[in-house]
Order: sequence, then structure tokens, then C-alpha cells
Amino acid sequence: MIGWYVHHHGHGHLTRFLAVRPHLREPVTVFSSLEAPAVLPPETTWVALPADADVAVAPDGTTRDPRDADPTANGALHWAPIGHAGHRARLATIAAWIAETHPDAFVVDVSAEVSVFVRLLGARTVVVTQPGERTDPAHTLAYDLADRILAPWAPGMHRTPSLDARGERVVRVGGISRHDGRDTLTPREPRRVLFLGRMLPPEHLAHTVELLRTAGWQVESAGTADDRVDDVWPLLCRSAVVVTAAGQNSIADAAAAGIPAVVIPQDRPFDEQHHTARVVAALGCATVAAGDPSPDELVSLIEQAAAEPADWSMWQVRGAAARAAAVIHEVAARADSPRDSAPSATATDTDRDEVAA
Repeated sequence: MIGWYVHHHGHGHLTRFLAVRPHLREPVTVFSSLEAPAVLPPETTWVALPADADVAVAPDGTTRDPRDADPTANGALHWAPIGHAGHRARLATIAAWIAETHPDAFVVDVSAEVSVFVRLLGARTVVVTQPGERTDPAHTLAYDLADRILAPWAPGMHRTPSLDARGERVVRVGGISRHDGRDTLTPREPRRVLFLGRMLPPEHLAHTVELLRTAGWQVESAGTADDRVDDVWPLLCRSAVVVTAAGQNSIADAAAAGIPAVVIPQDRPFDEQHHTARVVAALGCATVAAGDPSPDELVSLIEQAAAEPADWSMWQVRGAAARAAAVIHEVAARADSPRDSAPSATATDTDRDEVAA
């Protein structure tokens, strides 16, 4: 049995789980505040966790904002508010399941607190990491305790001081995409562009679309507002260019499709997307926007991207989800053995010098 914590901010952590899950042999129990997918993979159980960031109401009717309840424990943690019922119930639910089930491994994507808590309960942990300056005390402790640290990028893609001291416990598997292995469905249409995700203010996007259509472009969008699409693969296949943020899943999906891209990094904790955008720019995989491009500038970037071939081979998407599952299987296989610091089998085919911070 494998446990898996899915963080509730955005849908990227869930998407990554769904990409890896088909490659796991064991039953999996997922813990998350997200709503369960309409269709769960076979042998997968979803445990809904209560929210831990809402305003707490005391028995006497008074309210308390968890942001005012020392949530960082004097800077040692990211989120552990004092006296919050939802926070306590989340951890209690996970603890009860571990005590009853005795899982072979527990994957945490992502939470420093859950990583530490699960290890304190005696479970082997696979901690998913992300790009950025993650040298703070909470990340340091989570990485120190992890049996394996799973990095969803290829070797050499990121300089990661927070991971350097962890040596071969860090396994870089390549970019994990839910579309890995899927066939291209239709030929690309040379003047079709896809806006994927919420990157631009609505009026900014509307002006850009108007300019593009005037210039002879066909425009599609998915996830920019209320236009969520369950399967964007057909849109990626037929478009000549995708405009996307620099999140791990977005970049991996573009790489899986081999599509020219304009990347607009978004502000995220620990500068995650800006780190990824610098890597993409250094490798020449895609065209990266500097700052917030105006509609005219964005149209120029799209024209530029369409005129240049896209080579995403260094992102190592093919087989990445299976390699991630292999890391989890390796940890699970040692569930009842004393802690073993031996490295896992090489999870990627090539290594190279680091290309960007």
C-alpha cells in the first residue's frame, strides 16, 4: 500500500499524481483537500482532508484567522497554525491511516509539514521537490528526513543548493507529463495559437486575441478563465504555438507535444517559475517573455516562436512518469528494512552540466 499527499493549490500536483499512478503496481490512498477526480484510477482511494487555512470559529462564536496563530512556528515551518481544528484533523486522519495500514511508502507532493509528520510516524517517504530557492528550515528538515527526493526535471536542468547535500537520494526523472506516450492526433495548423492557463488579465488577453486574429491567426484557449478543458492534447497537437506559464506541468506538456512555446513565468513562492523560465531560455527550448509583455509584444513573441523549431528532447519527458514510479517502488520495497542510504537505480538516460539557476 502507498500513501500519497496531493497539495490543494492549483491542479498541478493532482495532474502529476494522475500521470504517475498508472505505473504503480500497488493500491494507493490519496489525501488531499482537492475534490476527487470524477473517475479514479483502479485500486485508488481518495480521502478528503478538511481545510487548514479557513478562519476558525471557537465554541463561544469568536473567530481566529490562522495567519495570526503563529503558523510558521517561529519560522521553522511553513504552515502549522496554533489551535486550528482543520489542521489538527488533517494530520490526525493521516496518522490514523498509517497506524492502521502500515504503508510501504508515502509520497508527499508537496508539504514540508506532512513530509516530516509522516516520517515521524515511521513511514518511508518520497518527497517531491520543485525548482526555486528552497533552503529555508522547513524544506531543509523535510529533505533531510526523506528516503528519496523526487525531482521532476532532467539532470542538470536546475542548480539546486537545497539538494546538493542530499547526494544520490535526489533522483531527477525528467519532466512528468500526463501526455507522455500519446500519439499526435492531427497535423499542426501553421497559424493557430493556443493560450493555456491563466497568465494574463482578461482585458490584456482579449486585446492580444484581437491583434492575433487581425494578423490571420486562429486562437484557442484552455484554462484562461471559465474555459477549462479536460483534455488539452488535441489542442496542443493542432496548434503551431502554445502560450503558457512556466509551471512544471505546463512545460512538461509542451515538451511532450514538441510544440513551439511562448513562456510567461508567473510569480510563485520561492521563484519557482522564474527559475524554470531561465532554464527554458538557456536551453533554447522556447521563447520566454521578459516581464509582462504588452499585447503588441506578445504577438511579436508568438510570431517569433512560430518561425523557430522547437527541440524539447533535453526535457526528457518520455518515460519520466514511469521513472518516478520506479523510485517509489524502490522505496516501498525496503519498507521493513533498516534505513538504507544506497542510491536508487539511474532514473534518466543522460546527465549534463547545470544550465541555469
